Amino acid sequence: MTTQALTAERSTHRLHSPEVTALLKNFPPRRAGQRWEATEQSREQVRERLLTPPFRLASSAPQSRRRTGLTKTLAWLEQFPGQTWQERWNASGADAAGNIAWRQMAISWLQSTGWSYQDPKKDFDVLGSGILVLISGDVIRPSLPWLLTPGTVQILTAEMARARDPRGFAALAAVCRTDPANAHTKNGAMRRIATMTAAKGGTVHDITVGDCLELAEFLSARGSRSTDTSPYYYQLLHTIGALPEGAPATVRIFNPKNLGQISIEQMIDRYHLACRPVRDLLVDYLRERAPALDYTSLRTVAFALGKLFWKDLEDHHSGIDSLRLAPDVAAAWKRRVATKTIRRKTADGDVVEEQVPRGDHGMNYLALVRAFYLDLAQWAIDDPARWGVWAAPCPVREEEMSRKKERSGRKSRIDQRTRERLPVLPVLVKTVDTERRLAAERLAAAQAAAPGADFAVAGQRWHRPLSKNPTARVWAEDPETGRRLDLTQEEHRAFWSWAIVEVLRHTGLRVEELTELSHHSLVQYRLPATGELIPLLHIAPSKTDAERLLVISPELADVLSTIISRVRDTKGAVPLVVSYDGHERVWNPAMPLLFQRHFGVENRPIPVSGIRQMLNDALSRTGLTDTNNRPLTFSPHDFRRLFITDAIMNGMPPHIAQLVVGHRDINTTMGYKAVYPEEVINGHRAFIARRRATRPSEEYRTPTNEEWEEFIAHFERRRVALGDCGRAYGTSCIHEHSCLRCSLLRPDPDQRPRIEEILDNPRDRIAEAEREGWLGEVEGLKVSLAGAMQKLAQLDERARQTTTVNLGIPAFRDIASRTVTASKDPS
Repeated sequence: MTTQALTAERSTHRLHSPEVTALLKNFPPRRAGQRWEATEQSREQVRERLLTPPFRLASSAPQSRRRTGLTKTLAWLEQFPGQTWQERWNASGADAAGNIAWRQMAISWLQSTGWSYQDPKKDFDVLGSGILVLISGDVIRPSLPWLLTPGTVQILTAEMARARDPRGFAALAAVCRTDPANAHTKNGAMRRIATMTAAKGGTVHDITVGDCLELAEFLSARGSRSTDTSPYYYQLLHTIGALPEGAPATVRIFNPKNLGQISIEQMIDRYHLACRPVRDLLVDYLRERAPALDYTSLRTVAFALGKLFWKDLEDHHSGIDSLRLAPDVAAAWKRRVATKTIRRKTADGDVVEEQVPRGDHGMNYLALVRAFYLDLAQWAIDDPARWGVWAAPCPVREEEMSRKKERSGRKSRIDQRTRERLPVLPVLVKTVDTERRLAAERLAAAQAAAPGADFAVAGQRWHRPLSKNPTARVWAEDPETGRRLDLTQEEHRAFWSWAIVEVLRHTGLRVEELTELSHHSLVQYRLPATGELIPLLHIAPSKTDAERLLVISPELADVLSTIISRVRDTKGAVPLVVSYDGHERVWNPAMPLLFQRHFGVENRPIPVSGIRQMLNDALSRTGLTDTNNRPLTFSPHDFRRLFITDAIMNGMPPHIAQLVVGHRDINTTMGYKAVYPEEVINGHRAFIARRRATRPSEEYRTPTNEEWEEFIAHFERRRVALGDCGRAYGTSCIHEHSCLRCSLLRPDPDQRPRIEEILDNPRDRIAEAEREGWLGEVEGLKVSLAGAMQKLAQLDERARQTTTVNLGIPAFRDIASRTVTASKDPS
């Protein structure tokens, strides 16, 4: 099968990104022609050219084998029809047969004509030598499938570099010598370049972007290993200037994961919905909402409606074709959407599936389905002919969308997370700074040491090993443990971990905004009154599509200047790099991004996943643990919460903090701020102090001796026979000292026997009054009896309250000052 056929077959299963489609249109691959000068030569001309320099070998034995192989191969090809050697090659079926089978075909012919050796293995080897020189001499051009047969291109690179294009392959080899990539990657890239020149003809500088895309597509369709599908060959070609102007500067566009944006139809069709009318409805609905949504939100709506809603209904209710759901169907669907299926490994290594609740119990997806039904109902009023047939009662009621409890729990968890991390932020800052300095000193000392020598840094001895294949990376060994360490990679990680922590903690940026910081983000503002220059950091629109400016502090200025000094090239400029927006799935234009690194022979932006990984690596070296004694982790967004909490606690007004961090609603900003118990206590005490300061001063004057004696005497007068009286200071008794009837009496436990004796007297008097018919006196005695019984009940209640029971509840100081601990001082 030809390369073009394989590419077409693969394209039916793989979605091309818009970038790849545009590149294939602007830079089409070269067609495999049938006629060119070298392939039209006669047999004698071909032999004369290919048996002389630069094709002639210096050694006599290999040259003799090459002469024999060339003669036999040309004789075998001459029996097939065609005006050129390429036409004869195609007619022989050798290209479709592959590199091994075609030799068996040729050997059979040689045996029938008496041209073969007695040992078929000799013919096998000489035919390989003959076809190799025909390929390097551009007499025949096999297809990519033939050239990529295992074992074919092992020596093709050396032959093409010696005979076809010495200057082009020498330039590639020079780049490889300075590139820190491993030898396997470099050798594979050189073989790919040799394969393209053999299949399409010409030299290294004749290779086009379309040729590279075609090769990448073929390797992906063939299902090669990841190491074999590396597009590093494009990187080398772009570096030496072999590709034409306008060619993309990055090889990452060949990554199958970067498929770019897909159409609305493709978003829905990947779920294979059975009901065509509902499928068309979902497509129309998404197309109506697309202008108001970004690409990420549009994909989320498509997933909710196509996968979680309608596809789920079709899986559980075969033949369903109406949006009007029965109550039991709707209830069952809502239960399913509240959970998700995850895969995990058991202790035995088996992979099992289990259902776990979604983080928000599927409420976000319920909201999208509810919006779908309500939109259809509203649109049915405006355009009944188009949408009226689909209007139906919404299966998600409004009361089911209450998020008060979920938001409260989320706020509590986030605040606790912030309270755990804010106290240990200085430890993390000190650790990353120490690691950065130590890694830089270790790398500098290793570079100054000769290979095979020892060197010492910070009291630790290291050995720089000898290497048979020197690379741009610097390695070191620990003489005691034998552990090898890539000092170049360690210094790279230590520096960028420090830069990430410093920029995030000083700015509170989102991680996407951090990756988009560029040299153009640094601007200046001159104060009109004083003429002072204020350095500002321009934050490009991201989540809220609103740009903002941040004042650059002296500490942040030092960090940014260090980053710029590191990434500048030899000309003093920040290199332009192309970044991929994973949310919108588009390639951004080349910009001088600050967070970039040298990857191979090109500069690449540091991705979000790399930022998270470096943060976790830095935290693992601190030894910090959380309240559950597990290793503490930081996400980039944690620094945003820490920045807001620290700013507001140190006096920044919340509405200013809202503008600094780019929130649309001040309630969002206050939701990011964690509440501390000591903050509440201190705030309450400050309120009391302010209130006292505003009260009349005469209320806080020093009392006279008479007033003090009167106040003290009041407490003496509060003591009564049965306990203590709770009447206000300066007031008289309004109950005529009937204490048992008074609610202000606080009985003394020691007077319990006396109260019990008093109870007997009202009972006897009540019996006598009822016997004599004194009804008025009966009512008064019953009030006294009830008062005495109430006082006894108060005594019983106080006795129960004084008995303490340990419930195991932590004290306030234990929950108000939770901290994390470090196992050791990282310094």
